[in-house]
Amino acid sequence: MKNAARRARARGVTLVEILVVIGIMALIAGAVAFGVLPAWERARIKTTQQNAIALRGVAVGHRIQVASADCPTIEAMRASQVLDRASKTTDAWDEPYRIVCAEDGEITVLSPGPDRKLGTADDIAAPPPPKSVALE
Repeated sequence: MKNAARRARARGVTLVEILVVIGIMALIAGAVAFGVLPAWERARIKTTQQNAIALRGVAVGHRIQVASADCPTIEAMRASQVLDRASKTTDAWDEPYRIVCAEDGEITVLSPGPDRKLGTADDIAAPPPPKSVALE
């Protein structure tokens, strides 16, 4: 009886037991990834929005500082040292921000968003475009 118990303890784990544990771990990892990835994408969008707002503030300040009606560029802002080299000038998808000036002088900073294409619904703008009013 003692020999049987000793052999059972010494035998270790079988390949089937290892495969079952690996399968359970894979299911848990898949469930975590399914829950975390959408939150990660929302965080990237929010970070891009905040960086675009900050860059717009620098662009407005630069325009006031140099007293020019010209639309500021990243290079011009770095040359006048209102934007340092450590400042983030690309969005969360490593696409460069675009600075656009309207005829009325309004400065808008644009990011193409997650699809990396300008002119689509997921573009990020600072300031955000006005929401359209639904007519009743």
